[in-house]
Amino acid sequence: MGSADQANDGYSAVFFMDGSNVSRQMRASEFGAFLDGYVGLSDLADTDVKAVYVLLGADLLVRSLVFFRIYFDEEGRADSHWNLPVEKLAKKGAKGPDMGAGPIRLVCRSQCPKSANSEELWDPDMTPGSNHFQAIRRAVEANSLKLRKKEPVTEENIPVLGDESRSPEDLESSADRVRLARVIREQRLRIKTLQSVHRDALSDIQRENRHEMQALRNEIAELQQKFERQKLSNEQLKKRLAERNEQYLAMQEQIAGGDARKEREDATADAEVVLLREQLERRQRELELRDEKIVALDQENYDLRHQAPVENSVMDHLQHHSVFLVAYHAGVGHITLPYDDIETYFSNPVAYAAERCGLNEPAYREWLEHYEKPVCHHKDADETVCDEPVMRVSQPAEFRAGIDDRCEKHQPQSHN
Repeated sequence: MGSADQANDGYSAVFFMDGSNVSRQMRASEFGAFLDGYVGLSDLADTDVKAVYVLLGADLLVRSLVFFRIYFDEEGRADSHWNLPVEKLAKKGAKGPDMGAGPIRLVCRSQCPKSANSEELWDPDMTPGSNHFQAIRRAVEANSLKLRKKEPVTEENIPVLGDESRSPEDLESSADRVRLARVIREQRLRIKTLQSVHRDALSDIQRENRHEMQALRNEIAELQQKFERQKLSNEQLKKRLAERNEQYLAMQEQIAGGDARKEREDATADAEVVLLREQLERRQRELELRDEKIVALDQENYDLRHQAPVENSVMDHLQHHSVFLVAYHAGVGHITLPYDDIETYFSNPVAYAAERCGLNEPAYREWLEHYEKPVCHHKDADETVCDEPVMRVSQPAEFRAGIDDRCEKHQPQSHN
């Protein structure tokens, strides 16, 4: 699309329609910027917009209209593949209604010079009260784009040869014929647009009918499947009922001859009781043996813990103070570990250091986290940590959680 707003002593603009009203106006160059992707319209994101290319004369009267569609993506940018030659179409359109300067050139879906472009066009509504031509005419007359109007040059009334010989009745008849021709042309256009609307409505109805038919077919298929499943379930229930009847008859037979069977069952039960008692006694003996093994293992573990270290080993030197084991922890400094505390220390060094500071392990860990990284630990509603640097407290016993690890901004109110 060209970038010029004014051509051949006229202007070109693009109107966006919302129902039967003009919702937005812009010059052709501004619309070209949208097509180039330099700017977007967030309020038109993911929308198929009905627009009109308006060609105006220098007197700000409509000369040509092209009713086209254009899609704006999720970011409000015009479709980059849109390449409808609206300027060329505006010059090739057929005659349309008179909008003040004689019949305009009109291009719409039902009146398109090239049928290949008809899918990208739309038909205006000519219904009284929602007439698009009237809405466009009112928008042009309002001139919100501030286009400069050039007054037409008045021409001298030069008599035309032959006019004197024509009677007033002939002149009036000629004017009536012109008006009648315009009315007929407008009515034909309205018929075409109504036919197009009818075709679109019929197409929508047919599409909806196809969807409904497909939904009904799916529903029938689902009902058929439910029927087959119910039929199979009924057959299974009948089979189970027959089996239950057979079981009932068998039980009646068993009850009839149950006395002898009961005696046999009692004998079998007595034998099972004896067998279970033997199994219970065997399990008790196994438990006693396991308890003895546990006691032996505990004694062995105790002996291993309290046996003297191997001579000249590291543990032997530690026990006789030939070698000292020293650990360092922040807030405690260097700790010389007694031989008897070595196992306790290595099981949990942090807890050992906390005890030497006179603190419990969680309190010591809070101070240690502050000591290693003295920042504000306040969290906002969205779990964002402040991380503002604060003064480091070097002694664990002097550290106050929730106060010394907060910046001035996030101090509790009682300490502000």
